[in-house]
Amino acid sequence: MAKFDVFGLGNALVDIVTTCEDSFLKDNKIQKGVMTLVDTKTQIGVIEKLHPDDLSLRSGGSAANTLIGVANSGGTGCYTGKVAMDTDGEFYKLDMEKLGIAFEIKPVSGDGATGTCLVLTTPDGERTMLTSLGISSHISKSDIDEEAIKNSEIVYVEGYLWDRDNSKEASVYTMELAKKHGKKVAFTYSDPFCVNRSRADFVKLTKELVDIVFCNHEEAMSLTETSSPEDALRALGDIAKLAFMTWSANGAFIVNEGIEKLVSGFKVKPIDSNGAGDGFAAGVLYGLTHGLSLDQACKWGNYYASRVILEVGPRLSYSMKSKLKEIIT
Repeated sequence: MAKFDVFGLGNALVDIVTTCEDSFLKDNKIQKGVMTLVDTKTQIGVIEKLHPDDLSLRSGGSAANTLIGVANSGGTGCYTGKVAMDTDGEFYKLDMEKLGIAFEIKPVSGDGATGTCLVLTTPDGERTMLTSLGISSHISKSDIDEEAIKNSEIVYVEGYLWDRDNSKEASVYTMELAKKHGKKVAFTYSDPFCVNRSRADFVKLTKELVDIVFCNHEEAMSLTETSSPEDALRALGDIAKLAFMTWSANGAFIVNEGIEKLVSGFKVKPIDSNGAGDGFAAGVLYGLTHGLSLDQACKWGNYYASRVILEVGPRLSYSMKSKLKEIIT
């Protein structure tokens, strides 16, 4: 089996990407700036109110976006997610493979459709997501390839998987296999709503199984139940071995064994914030698997995220392989 830099586990979702005005969100009673789980009927009802020519499809899901970013930086990755044997599932598999990611789970038959995520970006660059998980949330322990984990340097798991018991169980099992084979475990808190619903689990994981935490300042505040990013950072340092906390235009903080350090970001005017956190994690994971220091990996993560938010959608339309030496000096 091929060697991989990163093994990723997450909800395999086909992203349906478009832009809209704030009034569209208000008129359709959609909460801005967060990911909301909806049924297929609700999602389709919103899509039908949008112009079809403005919609574009991409293989996605948080961890998948990060794996795509690792590959775009010049690294290697394999991804485990679940899709159905339908048009969206076939699209997902082919798109991931085209992007250089080994897709570990082949399309499966049975009840349920491939999961989809409607990504709505408003003029201020804020992204709002309506997600129908479909069969993606049916991922289970039996879908996890131990050999792929054994042949990867870092295992990366997304917090969105804590919506169902089976996907939660698969996530913990994946982390335990990583530990069994001496691999690093990286975990992203994903979204404040994930943290609020699963705070006790996330704290326990952070203390016992996770080597590398990824979060933004809002997620850190939710986890630590603090009222400021500064307090959240200090509290996070008490429970995490190594954490990267992004803080919008401020850049990102590294907390390593309780010691905090700010790595400045690259100030740009965002077009679409969708995928910024995933891109940051991609840059850091690439750096950590290619001999960069923590500061250099964080800087590359900041730069990668700054490029992602200049495009609509969570991935870049061009390769970043030639940019590393220019940015990391």
